Parts: sequence; C-alpha cells; structure tokens
Amino acid sequence: MDPLSLLLQPPVFYPIIPYACTIFGGLRPGRMILIHGGAGCSASRFQIDFQCGCSTRPRSDVAFHFNPRFSSSDVHIICNTLRKDHWLDELKFSGAPLRKGESFVLLFLFLTDEVKVGINGQHFLDFTYRLPLKDVDALGIYGDVSIKEISFLSSNPFLDKLTPYPICQPLKPGNADLQKTPLSKTFPMGLSECHVITVRGLVAVNPDELTLLLKSSDSIPFQLTANFRDQSLCYNYFMGQSWGQPQNVQTPFFLFYPKRFFEILVLPEAGIFRLAINGTPLGDFCPPVFNLKSIDELQIKGSAELFPCAMMTS
Repeated sequence: MDPLSLLLQPPVFYPIIPYACTIFGGLRPGRMILIHGGAGCSASRFQIDFQCGCSTRPRSDVAFHFNPRFSSSDVHIICNTLRKDHWLDELKFSGAPLRKGESFVLLFLFLTDEVKVGINGQHFLDFTYRLPLKDVDALGIYGDVSIKEISFLSSNPFLDKLTPYPICQPLKPGNADLQKTPLSKTFPMGLSECHVITVRGLVAVNPDELTLLLKSSDSIPFQLTANFRDQSLCYNYFMGQSWGQPQNVQTPFFLFYPKRFFEILVLPEAGIFRLAINGTPLGDFCPPVFNLKSIDELQIKGSAELFPCAMMTS
C-alpha cells in the first residue's frame, strides 16, 4: 500500500525550530506521528510537546511532554503533563538510545489510554494519558534538535501485521504532488460563516512574494501578501475602485521559509476575517462592509507550489 494514502495531512520537511503546527482533526486512538531528526553535537536537551492548542499566554496544556536530556553518564527522557500552567509529577526513563550528533527516528503510537514511543524501531516507553487525547490538536518541537521530517499517519502503512513499534521508513519530499501557482478556486454559492478556507503548500527555493486573495465581481475584500525580501506580512483590500491602507501583520518572526511547507487558514465571519498561519493565530481583519455571499473566488499566486486538495471549504 502506498504510505501517502494513509497520511492524515501533508508531511513537514525541515521545519525551523522552534516549530509548532496544528494536527488536523486532532489525535485519535490508532493515529501515529513519525519524527525523523537528530540532536545537536552539543545538545543538552530538546522536547516534543503534544499540546491542547498553540497558545503561549496563557500557555496551552501539554498532554504529553517528551523531553530527552543528555548528561555525561546517561541519556534519559522526562515525560510529563502540563495542566493549567502547572507541571504534574514527572516520569524518568533512563538508557534512551539517543546520541548527540546522531540521527533518530521517533514513532508515537496513540492508543485509547496511552501513547507508545519507539526509538529507531524499538519500543522504549509507555505513557498513560492524564488529559483527554481528543483535546490534543497541536505539536510543538523545541530545543537543540534538527528535524528532517514529520509525518502524520492514520495507521501503520509499512507492515501488514501491527506490532508495538513497527519500523517506519521516512518519506521523501519528492512524494508530494504539488501544483504551480497561480491557482484559483471558485465558490458558485459564495462564502458563509460556516466555511473554513485552507491552503497548504511548499515555498519556493528562492521566494519573492506570495499572495492570497478573496474576490467578488467588483472588489477584493481580503488580500494577504507575504514579502520575502523584507520578511513582512501585509493585509489589504480593494473596494470602490481603490485600494485601502495596507495593514502590517505583527508576528514574533516571519512565518514562511524557503523550501518549507505552510498552512494558511482563513475563517470568514460577519464583517471580519480570522487568519492563522502554521497554527499561529494572527487576529481579526476588518475591511469595510462586504457581503460574504458575493465572494466567489480564491486566488493564490507567487513563490509557492500547492497541494491539489489545498483549497477547500468545510
């Protein structure tokens, strides 16, 4: 069976650390996440957090905190749960088969009551949930670690016989069947407040600019432009035969990188658009009065390739 057919969402290749992303649909029993990477040559620790949201203030709950620590005598892993900004009792697992400067493959298998963690194809630990698995909808990676790939799997596609820790082979970036921009999608019935627009793609090697806009017959109530030259995000609109005043989007760091995958979510509501990029909410944007039902086209152009199913409403 083709492993790509069992992907829950597009794989992420070479993300910038620290990295956080949405787990589409959240976690459910039987789902798996594979992380292929390596610890730095002078690493002291890194962590992988399965979170209930991406909020930083207040901090989101962390259902499963996976924290390898490198000491002079041992490599051990601390596992814990953060609930309402307080850590619970930690569990320590010694003798982890991880080494500084060496690559690893981690496999997280989520079951009904616990998560099983495999390292390089071998079972290493079990952790019983302290928060409901259904509440987990985000992944965060931090510390002295480089990541080559994150794959989100609905089940084990590599072995017919399910074992506690199957050896999953990392996927290849070339497996993704991407389409070049410009691309557009029409909405014959217009938009409504029940729609969510999702755009997923891969930034070009030498990007210049990426633009996403929502159009009606005589206006553009929503336009988002990512400028790679000055690493800025800008929102604007076109109404009454003229453009509005550009509005810069303030972020702690630029949210797009060359050769990195991205996800843009746009949630239209009465009088506003809500936007999130790679799981980072960017607030509300309020153009002059417009009618959602009149918006009948999504256009994307610029320095990116898009997944065929990237433009959808639900």
